[in-house]
Amino acid sequence: MSPTRWTILCDFDGTVSVEDVIDSLLDRYGRPGWEQLEEAWRAGQIGSRVCMSGQVGLLDMSQGDLDEHLDGIRIDHAFAHFVAEARALGVPIGIVSDGLDYAIERILRRHGLDGLPVAANHLAPGVPPQRWQLSSPFQAAGCRSGTCKCARVEQARVDGAHRTLLIGDGASDFCAADRVDFVFAKHRLVEHCRAAGIPYVPITGFEDALEMLPALLEGNLASHHTLPVPAGAPA
Repeated sequence: MSPTRWTILCDFDGTVSVEDVIDSLLDRYGRPGWEQLEEAWRAGQIGSRVCMSGQVGLLDMSQGDLDEHLDGIRIDHAFAHFVAEARALGVPIGIVSDGLDYAIERILRRHGLDGLPVAANHLAPGVPPQRWQLSSPFQAAGCRSGTCKCARVEQARVDGAHRTLLIGDGASDFCAADRVDFVFAKHRLVEHCRAAGIPYVPITGFEDALEMLPALLEGNLASHHTLPVPAGAPA
């Protein structure tokens, strides 16, 4: 299979970055009330767009504070190599995140990856100073997320992708995982793919993804949930 038939959509927080950016900002600069929003989101009472908009409104930090914090965020050490390999193979790759565009773009730029397309929530200074506001240019009707990853999967197909690979780690990736052709899954996304019968392989990081990408593009990568069960192992 020609690698140009694939497009890669990659989550950022917890997938590319070692830690969740918005969580780390809230821990450091959040005013009281953000934890209650988090609890309401986890209970399913509000969607991530409402949750994050409220949480961003509770951040109390200057532009300098923000930039200094972001410059300390680490990313997976093999991610730049993975991007280079995808580009060398002619496979489009982009970030699809329910996180913050400014944060993602600044962190990527520090690693020489500023040309990577990013679909994420838009962070902007608010009023008064040290306040911030969130907008969601990639939201979709009927979706409670700030960035509708399902809509980004459909857009990739409109743009010419015959097959789509999702790389992600958590709840914001669950819906999109149901709509792509294959998943490289970390953390909670592994359990979701296994339970839903979604074609996937588990990864611990981009070293694994780098190793598996050529086999996927050539059609030689077996889905984890279809691998034969070893003799004597429980079914």
